[in-house]
Amino acid sequence: MDTKAQRGTLFLHQLLVALIPKETALLPNYPNPFNPETWIPYQLAKDAEVTLTIYAIDGYIVRRFALGHQPAGLYESRSRAAYWDGRNEFGEPVASGVYFYTLTAGDFAATRRMLILK
Repeated sequence: MDTKAQRGTLFLHQLLVALIPKETALLPNYPNPFNPETWIPYQLAKDAEVTLTIYAIDGYIVRRFALGHQPAGLYESRSRAAYWDGRNEFGEPVASGVYFYTLTAGDFAATRRMLILK
C-alpha cells in the first residue's frame, strides 16, 4: 500500500471508532405521546443480543421484540431504531395510557415510560 492509501485506511478506522458509543443507552421514544406508532432509539457500546419488551402499567407484557444480535453502534434514526405499531402480540391496537419499555442488551437493561393517546 502506498502512503496515501495507508493514511486513508487509518482515517477510516479512527472515524469508525469515534462512531461507536462509549456507553449502551436506551433513549426516549419518538414521538411521545404517540398515536399510533413510535420509534425507540438506543445505542450499543458493544455487540449484543437485543430484546425490547413493552409492558402495560400493571406489568403485563404487551409485546416482545427479539431484535437479534446487533453490532455496536447508533440505532437512533427511524430506519435503525426499534419500531412499535401500538399493537399487542395478537395484532390488536392497545388502549390509550401509560406503557413501559425495557431494552435488554447483554448485561445492560433499562426501562423508560411512554404514553399512547388515541
